[in-house]
Formats: sequence, structure tokens, C-alpha cells
Amino acid sequence: MFADGQCCVKQDDREVRISIEDLAWPVIDTPQATLASALMAACMEAGVAIVLATRHTPSGLVLPFHRHHRQSVIARLQADAKDSLKKRLRQEMVRRKILNQSAVLVAVGSDGAATLKEIARHVEPRDPDNVEARAARFYWSRLFTEFTRDDPADRRNKLLNYGYAVVRAGVARALVAAGLVPALGIGHQGASNPFNLADADDVLEPFRPFVDLMAWKMGANEKDGNLSIEDRRAMAGALLVDARSGEDSVTLLVAAETAAQSLMRAFEERESRATPPAAACTPAPELEPVA
Repeated sequence: MFADGQCCVKQDDREVRISIEDLAWPVIDTPQATLASALMAACMEAGVAIVLATRHTPSGLVLPFHRHHRQSVIARLQADAKDSLKKRLRQEMVRRKILNQSAVLVAVGSDGAATLKEIARHVEPRDPDNVEARAARFYWSRLFTEFTRDDPADRRNKLLNYGYAVVRAGVARALVAAGLVPALGIGHQGASNPFNLADADDVLEPFRPFVDLMAWKMGANEKDGNLSIEDRRAMAGALLVDARSGEDSVTLLVAAETAAQSLMRAFEERESRATPPAAACTPAPELEPVA
């Protein structure tokens, strides 16, 4: 429920109050929770992204409308962006993702980092040769043993998917706050995907290695088993991972906000050098978003 500008959480005979201003991405991971409409409206007004889970797996995201005073202007610039600009943005995001994957291999003490750096050099605008996929196959084989990314029963995939969903929420929240429309992507343009820009091959991509490293630390070779409540709590905090943006140390949430602002400037200035629109990792213990 909502009262006096606070989120009031009641369970049995206990009540906890949290200021709406202190919320960014609450994860509702229980079917017993009931959300009052006044609380939902207050969260939307404050720019809070609400992540909903089904059977302990994030399955939905509630985002606010019109969080920027120049919403219509920026949305038009985004929609009218030239294909050449979008190709260069796509190139930078894929290249940055692969470099981040290289940094993860260094962080976990695996070989192959130098190979990924070399692969990143060959990414062309919009990645027509699908270098990203080739890099991914090499990367996963070095990060985990006996691992298939599309195996839903693998505990490591469950960790990854949970963390990706949380980071996606943070990225989508940042895009909306910057006046961008998450449905208008740079690379893929899935007609049924409301988060093309935040999802698939766009802004989220360079942030994924942060989650990969978290999952590795929580059990690199533990293939069997479901996620415990401790696992879910840990992955729900993915946006609090320490990162570096330039010379600054920030959280991944702040990095997503900086990336969204940078992307917005790229559309305004009609040139890709206004970005880097995501995350640049350095060899651990901390990864680093680009901004």
C-alpha cells in the first residue's frame, strides 16, 4: 500500500515503510503479494520500474510513461535516425560487448581473452557477418564447462536469465527517463518486442557480462538445481554491481542512465561519437560500463 509518500509492506503483524524515492527496481517474486493502485501510480510518477516474476522467474516489467520533458522531440529523432547512424551504434555495442566478455575471462582466470579482443576488431557496422555469435560460442566455452546457453534446466542459465531480466529493467527505466522509446531498436526490430532498444542486440548487450561474472561467482560448474531465495536475492541486486564509467566508479544502474543519456545525444547530434552507449568492462574484480 501507499501512504505519506512511502511504500508500506505488510506481512503478518509486521509493517515496513520505504520511501518511494529510495525505490528503483523492486522485484515482486511471490504470488501472495498485492499491490495497491495508489502505490503503482506513485511508482510510475517517481520513475520506478517494477519487475514481476512468475514461478520465481522474472516475466514482466511495468514502466512509466513520458518521463522526459522533451519526450515527443526525442522520440521523433529516434524514429527518424538514419540507418548509417544505427549501423555504427550497433557496431559499437557489439564491439563493446565482446570486449566486456574478454574482461570477464580475465577476471575468472580463463584463457581466450586476447582472442576475443582480436574478434572485436572485426565487427563491422551492424555486424552483417554475425561476429557477435561467433564470439559468444567461443566465450561460453571458456567461461563454463559442459554448458549450453539454451538449456533452461541448467542452474547457470537460470542465474543468467534472472540477472539479465533485472538489468533489462534498469536499462529500460533509463531509456524512458531519457525520453527514448524502448520499442524502437537499433539492430533487431521485432514487431512483438516492446523492448527492442533495451533488449536483444541493443543497449542491454554490453551489460550482460556483468551478470555473467555474477553467475560464475555463484557456481560456475553447478549445473543442476533450482535457484534458492539467496540466489534470487543476489541476482536481483545486479544493478548494484560496482562498475567504472570513464574515471568514475558507479553502480550498473547509474551506468545504464549515463548510457541512455549518451544514446539520446547521439540521436540529437546524429553521430555515433556521442555515445559509447553501454558498458566497458575492465578485468575484475569489477566490470566497467561505458558511458
